[in-house]
Amino acid sequence: MRPAQAMPAESVVGAPPRLVGRPDQGPAAGPAGAPVGQSRPATPPRPQPPAVHHAVICVNAPAMAASGPDGQLRGHGLNGFYRNGVRVLARMELRLGGMEPLPLQGALTSTAEARFLGAVRLPGDLDPDPALTVERLRHADGVETVVVRNTGPRPARLPLEIALGTDLGPVTEIAAGYRQPDLPGQVHSAGLRWTGPVHSAVVSAQPSPHAVLAGAGVLRWDLEIQPGARWSVELHTELESAATGPRPPGGRGTGVPLPWSDPEVRSDDARAAVLVSRSLDALGGLLFADPDRPTDLYSASGAPWRFGLAPADALWAARLTLPLGTRLAAGTLRALARRQQPAAPGRTEGLLPGALRHGGPELPPTCTATEATLLFVTVLAEAWRWGLPRAEVAELLPAAERALAALREGLVDGFVTDLGRPAEERSAHPVAARAEVQAQAHRAALHGAELLEAFGRPGAEEWRGWAAALRGRFRERFWIDDLSGGRPAAGLAPGGQPLPAVASSLVHLLDTGLAVDGGRHESLLDREQTRLLAQRLVAPELDSGWGLRTLSAKSPRFNPLGHRGGAVRVHETALAVAGLAEAGHENEAGTLLEGLLAAGAHFEGRLPEMYAGEQRTPGFPPVPHPAACRPAAVSAAGAVHAVFSLAGVRPDAPGGRVLVRPASTAPLGELELTGLRVAGEPFSVRVSRIGVAMVEEASTDLQLVAH
Repeated sequence: MRPAQAMPAESVVGAPPRLVGRPDQGPAAGPAGAPVGQSRPATPPRPQPPAVHHAVICVNAPAMAASGPDGQLRGHGLNGFYRNGVRVLARMELRLGGMEPLPLQGALTSTAEARFLGAVRLPGDLDPDPALTVERLRHADGVETVVVRNTGPRPARLPLEIALGTDLGPVTEIAAGYRQPDLPGQVHSAGLRWTGPVHSAVVSAQPSPHAVLAGAGVLRWDLEIQPGARWSVELHTELESAATGPRPPGGRGTGVPLPWSDPEVRSDDARAAVLVSRSLDALGGLLFADPDRPTDLYSASGAPWRFGLAPADALWAARLTLPLGTRLAAGTLRALARRQQPAAPGRTEGLLPGALRHGGPELPPTCTATEATLLFVTVLAEAWRWGLPRAEVAELLPAAERALAALREGLVDGFVTDLGRPAEERSAHPVAARAEVQAQAHRAALHGAELLEAFGRPGAEEWRGWAAALRGRFRERFWIDDLSGGRPAAGLAPGGQPLPAVASSLVHLLDTGLAVDGGRHESLLDREQTRLLAQRLVAPELDSGWGLRTLSAKSPRFNPLGHRGGAVRVHETALAVAGLAEAGHENEAGTLLEGLLAAGAHFEGRLPEMYAGEQRTPGFPPVPHPAACRPAAVSAAGAVHAVFSLAGVRPDAPGGRVLVRPASTAPLGELELTGLRVAGEPFSVRVSRIGVAMVEEASTDLQLVAH
């Protein structure tokens, strides 16, 4: 979950309630309204949520570890080893001969692992070169190996001390900036133990320490390392729980393969291969599974703040990685079908969980339950097109029908607002209808019609008719004419007044979805309106040079660090790249892709959830956002999608066809993608520097159609 003061509430299924203030604190009291002559006691200021933009964060669901680049866990901010939302260890501070190693380097070697290197000069050493190096190899699962090497000319005799401590605090409190005192430690076998009301933590070391100081929480070894020799110790951190009830979701178990193929990207632009490889590595660290369904994998939203199931984000990640296989989509759909809201008085059957998401300073909130419910239908339909077996689709079709029923019940004045509210409340207290929600509903209706028709269920023509009527209403009421030719409104106020905000959420109007024979569904915008939107997206007011701002820089409320008020969100830029290329606006797609690739290079191929929407300036890197998740499932999957979309692979596995329509401008130069999966079989395609595609590997059962 996000820091409570920095971000609005967004749902993570199974997460504890958000802590927005201390339990003993009431609402903030100001001087207004106080009796004359009296002053109210000052309200203690809330602590600052921890910033994580410089943290080195290892992730392997359900575990993670975070520290500064020096590798020391100092107990403040986010520092620590975590498991299932609990900080197992807050402090692990290493000293050699009473000195902290001079930090030289600290970086991820993979999403789950990090390496830290430091140096120590021996006391009395006249040589300016440090004789000792200290290497720390850390895994998110709670294992850390410390290696001390002596490269000097004489033996090193000095103590190694590691100071440990923990508060066993929940990540929700830590996200809000709160820090409880450390618990008292006890000697436990070859290490230390701390016990709280619900959980206990144990740290054990191999080899065993020469001394354990429980009161100070220190493990000590007296080292003697000869020249050219090394010494190492391995520490294991474990969480024990006395809690009863359902087991929390676990990670990808031993022997369970990744739910996607292992692609290889070769391109004239080397940044593309690095971005895809590291994005998939990041996504792999976020994979969860329900304890009774270990092979049904789905992605957490992101770490550290939203390290749990957020249905809309999980569905986006599954959808955007469909070119690599349908297993992640199948596992995500099954996990969410089990979580659909059942029928009950005052509740909408078929709704998926999700809270309101802040819409920024100029737009109303969006309901993530609405987004997830609509996206469920699309992911099922597109997974079927990519090759999800018919029997698995049929098993999930009742859940898709319930989602469509929720859409039918949620209409107000012909538009979709918030499916999560009862019909009476929607009528009595209408809220704005956002443009991207209409696009998601339109796509879900068309995808639902295809599924119903193909599986012999009733209702297909009804949904096609509803989608056509929505197109007419949208083009009539959501378009704003201006001197530039016009633009879509970001939403309609309850009275029907268009909301004129210019925001990146408009890119959803370009995301029309995969249709029969690899085609595109009709858009809510006509061709000329799409052209005008394409021009608007690459204008400086939205295109920062690093990607699309969430709000126009011309807005008086623009904030380059506002997560919906001007920051760059990776996945919306990726949707714009793919949607523009599909709509024939390839130059604009290439412009936005260059911004993502350039940002990806500065973030070492691991794009965060968002970063500042500052204008790109030569010689200056993109500015990180202090509260962004790193990794984030939707940004990682979006980066993969942006690259793969340039090949234009659009399958229809049930129809035995695959259409290949690459970007003719070839913004990456020559591009070769191997290891894709279509209809369950390997698929490889090469796009030349002049935008001509050649399918080099495919199932013999597929008819290839090229444009």
